[in-house]
Amino acid sequence: MHASHLTLGRLIAEANRVVLFTGAGMSTESGIPDFRSPGGVWSRMKPIYFQDFVTSDERRREAWRRVFSGTAGWTGAAPNSGHYAIVRLVAGGKVSAVITQNVDNLHQESGVPADKVIELHGNASYATCLECGQRFEIEDLRAPFNDRGLVPSCLACGGIVKTATISFGQPMPAQPMARAQAATLACDLFVVLGSSLVVFPAAGFPLMAKDNGARLAIVNREPTNQDIFADLVVHDEIGAVLAELA
Repeated sequence: MHASHLTLGRLIAEANRVVLFTGAGMSTESGIPDFRSPGGVWSRMKPIYFQDFVTSDERRREAWRRVFSGTAGWTGAAPNSGHYAIVRLVAGGKVSAVITQNVDNLHQESGVPADKVIELHGNASYATCLECGQRFEIEDLRAPFNDRGLVPSCLACGGIVKTATISFGQPMPAQPMARAQAATLACDLFVVLGSSLVVFPAAGFPLMAKDNGARLAIVNREPTNQDIFADLVVHDEIGAVLAELA
């Protein structure tokens, strides 16, 4: 066991309220590519901005074509050892929240109680109506689109239906942001797992915790701009680090 991993174990042991903050690096070991890296989603196709999705039938159809063809690759993977290690940490009672930038639903699928997961960028595993908020399962929308070319619209109010992710140009969801802030300000240890900490406002939470007196640990394969503020930095694979802990 590496000394740095022991230190992470000690930080968790000494903490009372831990917040885990997960990014794309959490799920790369499940085969979901980091969408910003070479070979990731955005190097293969341009993102569809929220405004274009809402105003253009053509862009909306293209967005749904990507969903049903699986080209974005955000869902359908299985949780990895890191996800299951988080489940064990949460079960230990110290983790108050798992704040995630990921949209893959893998924390919930691995067994973290849904009320402990705060999704800053939404969830790609289902869809919602932008008008009334009605939830739709992706599978229910697939046949009408593939067989009849019907772009999903709301059965309740006729509104535009979109996967429940936060797209470029879409406002951050107010309730998850408020919950994440409250959890961050209440924690005494904030652990970043697999985030490059470049996407704001999400990347503001680690520094908010640190400024509020919490300890900060960053576990990520690559260095981040916030490493200099952290009490502990581990450049390694998430799964390996967490497996040794748990």
